[in-house]
Amino acid sequence: MTRTSDDVHEALRGAVAQRAGVVWEAALALHADPEYAFAEHRAAGLLTGALAQEGFTVERGVAGMPTAFAARSGDGRPTVALLLEYDALPGLGHACGHNLIAAAGLGAALALHTVLGGAHGCVMAVGTPAEEGGGGKALEVEAGVFDGVDAALMFHPGVYDWRYAPLTAQVQYRVAFHGRAAHPTGNPTEGIDALAALVELFNVLAVVGRRLPEASHVQGIVTDGGRATNIVPEYAEGRFGLRALTTRALEDLAEQLRECAEGVARATGTTAEVERATVRYEHFRDSDVLSARFAEHLSGKGIVLAPPAAGVYLGSSDIGNVSARLPAIHPFVAIMNEEGSDHTAEFAEAAASERARTVLLAATEALACTAADVLLRPELREEAWRQHRARSAADL
Repeated sequence: MTRTSDDVHEALRGAVAQRAGVVWEAALALHADPEYAFAEHRAAGLLTGALAQEGFTVERGVAGMPTAFAARSGDGRPTVALLLEYDALPGLGHACGHNLIAAAGLGAALALHTVLGGAHGCVMAVGTPAEEGGGGKALEVEAGVFDGVDAALMFHPGVYDWRYAPLTAQVQYRVAFHGRAAHPTGNPTEGIDALAALVELFNVLAVVGRRLPEASHVQGIVTDGGRATNIVPEYAEGRFGLRALTTRALEDLAEQLRECAEGVARATGTTAEVERATVRYEHFRDSDVLSARFAEHLSGKGIVLAPPAAGVYLGSSDIGNVSARLPAIHPFVAIMNEEGSDHTAEFAEAAASERARTVLLAATEALACTAADVLLRPELREEAWRQHRARSAADL
């Protein structure tokens, strides 16, 4: 007897319900034991252990990262990837709710394995380290982990119920100036003040910032300002965080930073070095058709997702790099009220609350059902890829 989509969805809901305790316990275990970028060894061990025990084929250390993994149920196409984040924030623990992201991906993958058993393609649970700094997903994209994948799915806890995340592109640059040391009173004319050049760069960027387009900004800090007050600094260094609405706009902003630094160097008699200091996070491109499926499934639990508020941007994520290569979703589901904010102690507390448990189980169901739609409905996959290719061609 052939099962309908409704039959599969119902079976997946039942499978999630059966594992509700296991999924929540995983979320609490991760919450109680926060680990940081590229050092999430216990988290990766917990997750891969659960997947292997259920019959997934687990590859550890993917893309050259010891705490990254790819676990598979089934093989071939179609393939759907569930993304698991599990790094925490130093000093704040899981103040971005990554414990819930990992648990939801785990629960959805286990439910799909139970119900579909790899008979309709491949379900991947992809462990993605260092979202908070380091860009595990970006490194996995470059290493080919997502080659041959038809959709990448995850959810993110937040303070809004939004169908997709307005995430900008971001990168950090190191800017250094080289001058010449001298005694500021003994032979002041011999010195070339590298710190003065760096300060001037901050001033120039403040002026540039007044005319940057929407969602673009530069924020800098001084990382090396000299060694002693009685020596004209021969070396000074700053780090600058750049964000922009799109990846193309970020490239333009990086070029402006370079031009400003070189102009300051010419004006001050110094020399400038400008180099990228981090992995670049691309802007997020939402798969409308897949986000709509997730929202519809989630609405069955009484959680209604709306489009994001105009002009509100919620940071950046390496999910953007995935979304540049294949259809992807990254909805926000609130675990605390809009007056709150992630990256706070209050949000970390909320990530282990009863509301978080309710959201986790609802999101796990919605992810599992959306993944099943990708696997079982070729017309949905075709539409998702059509939208993706159209957006890529327009370079939005």
